[in-house]
Amino acid sequence: MREPLLSARNVVRHFPVRRGLLQRVVGQVRAVDGVSFDILPGETLGVVGESGCGKSTLGRVLAGLLRASSGELWFEGKSVDAQTGAELKRLRRDMQFIFQDPTSSLDPRMTVRDIIAEGLDAQGIATGRTREKLVHHILDKVGMQQDTAQRYPHEFSGGQRQRIGIARALVLRPKLVVADEPVSALDVSVQSQVLNLLVELKRELRLTYVFVAHNLAVVSYISDRIAVMYLGRIVEIGEAATLYRSPRHPYTKALLSAMPQPLPGNRPERIVLRGDVPSPIDPPSGCRFRTRCPIAREICAKREPSLERASETAEHFVACHFA
Repeated sequence: MREPLLSARNVVRHFPVRRGLLQRVVGQVRAVDGVSFDILPGETLGVVGESGCGKSTLGRVLAGLLRASSGELWFEGKSVDAQTGAELKRLRRDMQFIFQDPTSSLDPRMTVRDIIAEGLDAQGIATGRTREKLVHHILDKVGMQQDTAQRYPHEFSGGQRQRIGIARALVLRPKLVVADEPVSALDVSVQSQVLNLLVELKRELRLTYVFVAHNLAVVSYISDRIAVMYLGRIVEIGEAATLYRSPRHPYTKALLSAMPQPLPGNRPERIVLRGDVPSPIDPPSGCRFRTRCPIAREICAKREPSLERASETAEHFVACHFA
């Protein structure tokens, strides 16, 4: 079996809630609360869930933009937290991030050339004509003209700005790319173009993706495996085809029932969840989904289910007492 490129073990990320004149900590927002999984080289792991489930926070922790409150991250067999100085700088070169909003993530005062080359400058990789060649090369890879380099972000459409953001992430030739809902801010007609570009670049540059999204149709198109998150925890994870064909967790079933179907008459019975998503400051005891679950029983309030294998024939895991 291949060694994982990235391993997460009980990763936690909490944000303090402060109140009063002295800004005392009165609670914690449990955005990510004990997440574990492995990502193999060349794989695309989709992370899905409702807004506020912690998927974007998880992506930022994996890419090193946020530091985990506790837990361990391992990249190519090395502890990420143990890296310092030059080692950490070299590690950041291999882990890049594509932001959700292509407008706010690009500095309007910088030319496209300087935006893309910012990573090259920080890493001290290339200067002068070599720097210019690398910028032009990656612009060509993402389907942009070379004269784009001397222009500014406001001169482009949303789809073109996202291509520039993708170029900025890939110019360093990373091994892992975390994409945080990279098509959600784009027109529907442009989304497929950007998705196809990401698929093509993955194959050509041998990339590994963590693809964060709330659109299940998008995730099913691009992902090899899918992790479903709810209130900071992974409730189900498995191969995309297996998860869509035979979901086990009630939350996954509810999400899939709301997914549009291309063929009329094939739509499953809609599962409507009652109530609202609980606050991540004070999640329910036991199973966090029990307050909205149609099959919840007494044990669900007393004991939190662990992520266990759902099938002996597939790498499919689910956290439910009755799945």
